[in-house]
Amino acid sequence: MDFENKILSKEISQFIWEKGKTLGTAESCTGGRIAEAIILMPGASNYFKGGIVSYTNEIKEKILGVSHDVIEEKTAVCEEVAIEMVKGAIKALGVDYAISATGIAGPAGGTHDIPVGTIWLACGTEDDIVTMKLEEDKGRDLNLANATTQALQLFLSYLTERLKSEEELQD
Repeated sequence: MDFENKILSKEISQFIWEKGKTLGTAESCTGGRIAEAIILMPGASNYFKGGIVSYTNEIKEKILGVSHDVIEEKTAVCEEVAIEMVKGAIKALGVDYAISATGIAGPAGGTHDIPVGTIWLACGTEDDIVTMKLEEDKGRDLNLANATTQALQLFLSYLTERLKSEEELQD
């Protein structure tokens, strides 16, 4: 696990822990790497409840409640599925926040419309979710490492913006 992920995990843990909130993950292509990065911090069990590795569409649908119709219409690699994965993880794990990742890490599996390296990330609460699309193919290992780091950065930015807004409302 690289140094940058450890720093991001530490910053996330401070935000989550201070607010008494909980976090979970729903991962497809990253296979648990985001969860692994989060638990690098001692005391993560105080706020991280768990993760669901939904590598197949069957698990996305059965465990996370992702719409079969959306997967059929748009494939599992789309913004809508990433959003539904966040909502499903929040419900299944009973957490305040969730982070999700779905994509094609490679080296095979890509299409003309969805090439290798396309990964959708999402995070947030059940009714406030942000997304990010990664599109660069750097090879499987780097695609997965990049998706993990970008997911942590996206969630940290999300927390920072939301907490800043809360503080401004209180002033």
